[in-house]
Amino acid sequence: MAPNYAAKKHFLILDGLRGVAALAIVVFHFMEVIITDFSKNIIAHGYLAVDFFFCLSGFVVAYAYDDRMKKMSLSTFYKQRLKRLHPLVLLGTVLGLLAFLFDPFSNAASGYSFVQIFLLFITSALLIPYPVMEDRYFNLFGLNAPSWSLFWEYVANIIYALILVRLHRKRLLLLAVISAGFIVYITYTAGSLVGGWNGDTFWHGGARMIFSFLAGMCIMRYQLFIKNKIGFVGLAVLLVLAFLSPYREASNWIVEPLIVLIYFPFLIALGAGSSLSPKHENICKLSGNISYPLYITHYFVLWGFGAYYASATPSNSTLTLVVVSLIAVQLLVAYLAMKYYDRPIRKRLSK
Repeated sequence: MAPNYAAKKHFLILDGLRGVAALAIVVFHFMEVIITDFSKNIIAHGYLAVDFFFCLSGFVVAYAYDDRMKKMSLSTFYKQRLKRLHPLVLLGTVLGLLAFLFDPFSNAASGYSFVQIFLLFITSALLIPYPVMEDRYFNLFGLNAPSWSLFWEYVANIIYALILVRLHRKRLLLLAVISAGFIVYITYTAGSLVGGWNGDTFWHGGARMIFSFLAGMCIMRYQLFIKNKIGFVGLAVLLVLAFLSPYREASNWIVEPLIVLIYFPFLIALGAGSSLSPKHENICKLSGNISYPLYITHYFVLWGFGAYYASATPSNSTLTLVVVSLIAVQLLVAYLAMKYYDRPIRKRLSK
């Protein structure tokens, strides 16, 4: 008899680490506006948080559904994943649209017709890549840039239910090893793994997703839970160190594959086997709960911030105050979205 998922162990430390990664990518997005040269950016590898998300997603999906898919139809599985992911995709799109239309520092929206804006909204709401906004570097989703990784998350879920859930773990491992070659190839030819978010690097996103998702599944299937007492704080520090690792153009094609192919799976294996101090339980719960709302809604202020920074040339002290304040706003929006939007909608959909 398949175990009841509600009775399964909940990996709170991994939830907490997901929140740390989400916050890291928020900080990175501000810093890349301020410091365009990655070699001078203190959190130059913050974009690798997406690869950590993919790996964690593979682990969680396999853990939650491997033993349930035998009794679950494809439609039921897809409905559950849509219920979990899509309400916030829609909210992120709406926030992105409003920020685009009412940006106080830019009149970029005036250059688009009603039909164009409508198409941008619909394609973003339905997660259909539509890289047509030249002024936004041809993002796959111009109104809400982070949706590119959700597109690949959906692809991963479709492939999981159709194929991966039925594969023996040895074949999963073989596929992961093969897909690791694409990570090395992309990093060597493109210089980094920063791609995937726009039309020119569309398939980079697919390569990043497939390896990390498979790696996460392998950690679960092989039960690679490394027992340790590092705890949430220690693992959070180890995760942040990856994002803070210096960007060196000559060696980046070596550093990034090491982080994505080895370091992140190792951290997830440590997180799955680590013991959590009771005093950190609440912060891990909050961090995990707010991580996805923060990630998918945070970008609505970024384009406006970029226009502000380019036109106002603020002092360092003013800039620090602005960035800290905007991050606080993003955290508040994410919390409110979680409590008053996402949870109530998912509860209603469950009925």
